[in-house]
Amino acid sequence: MKLRVALILTLLAISLSSSAQQGGAASESSSTIAPKYSNEFLAIGVGARALGMSNAQVAITNDVTSGYWNPTGLLDIKSDLQISAMHANYFANIAQYDFAAIGKCIDSLSAVGFSVIRFGVDNIPNTTELIDADGNINYERITSFSAADYAFIVSYARKLGVPGLRVGGNAKVIYRKVGDFASSWGFGLDASVAYETGKWRFAAMARDVTSTFNAWNFTLDETTRQTFLLTGNEIPENSLELTLPRLIIGGARSFQLSRKIGMLAALDLNITTDGRRNTVISSDPFSIDPAFGMEFDYDQTVFVRAGVGNAQYITEIAGDRVLTFQPNIGIGLRIKRIYIDYALTDIGDQSTALYSNIFSLKLNLFKQDQ
Repeated sequence: MKLRVALILTLLAISLSSSAQQGGAASESSSTIAPKYSNEFLAIGVGARALGMSNAQVAITNDVTSGYWNPTGLLDIKSDLQISAMHANYFANIAQYDFAAIGKCIDSLSAVGFSVIRFGVDNIPNTTELIDADGNINYERITSFSAADYAFIVSYARKLGVPGLRVGGNAKVIYRKVGDFASSWGFGLDASVAYETGKWRFAAMARDVTSTFNAWNFTLDETTRQTFLLTGNEIPENSLELTLPRLIIGGARSFQLSRKIGMLAALDLNITTDGRRNTVISSDPFSIDPAFGMEFDYDQTVFVRAGVGNAQYITEIAGDRVLTFQPNIGIGLRIKRIYIDYALTDIGDQSTALYSNIFSLKLNLFKQDQ
């Protein structure tokens, strides 16, 4: 029983220690570091259309989800107001991922949008007070807490004097919270550009272009501090977490296969600057992760999508190093002003086949599409 209790306490300590490492747990407070995968919940992607195409979206996004992918796409909203929402369960329903957005064109030259993202794990057992002062185990003392990440994104896009050229940007506020133990506020900026000529589209999205700072504040009571000490973990200190810039460049081309059947092909290159990652092109400080997606449509009413991405090298039991990739598929349906999209996407290692069913909804308000 004592061993079991120790393991539960260790799990909580590891959870907070992980946040401390991301937040720059160090011997001195107010330290600043730039860890890999900082604010990585913002790299998952939004919208079943995008997930079904392996997130190859930066050049083709054309709706309210553009506030996430590339703000210039907000200029393609044809209705007076457009809203979208998505919910997904990750890791066998342990984590919840939610997205909602609203966007509209201000006039013929500019558009705005607002997006909210939440990625969280709820109902985590807090066992720091499981054992009372006399050494007795009391399961009624177990409480629960949530560990959640939030992003609030304000987007703006504008057409320039050059035909087909657009620019856009995001201002985003990041809030991360681990129960009553730790919280973080951050702020960052994104910038984007897009150019369309004929059937070709090209775009670039610079995320965290000025770097994004998250200020972590840890409020651990004496019981929790003792838990960290007893389990051999460092007590986290207040610190700053730095998210380095990420550049996504993409190109796409549309094809008209017949009078009612069209096709769209898109390729994105996701370039990170936080050091060597397990990607197709891996170096320090730049790593490149490509993604390719295709979308077929029938009269802009029924859509079939597929994509490949997340290419990684893995070492098999025999010692051979092989390149793997993540396949995704999806479908979409337009019913007047309503768009319903579905994606079947592998969110984990291919060997475990952690496929998730993703649904998203989009609605045009007040004016029929043209």
